[in-house]
Amino acid sequence: MTKADLARAIYDRHGGISNQEAQRIVDIIFETMKNRLLAGDEVRIVGFGSLEVVARRSRRGRNPVTGEDIQLPERRALVFRPSRSMK
Repeated sequence: MTKADLARAIYDRHGGISNQEAQRIVDIIFETMKNRLLAGDEVRIVGFGSLEVVARRSRRGRNPVTGEDIQLPERRALVFRPSRSMK
């Protein structure tokens, strides 16, 4: 599913808005979610799941080509946890 598919679903369901307005709604939703995640907040969508940015600590890894041990730096990662109804 793409953003265009979501916009089309909003357009089909609502009926009173244009396709461009539906696309703007989808863009606003995603921009708001992105800003909240960057601010360190968790985004919960009831019946779907939650998105959260978590800190991954530094760890030791291995170069698959040379087999050399390397240190992987700490980083932030986006984690999705499905709701119980999705499971």
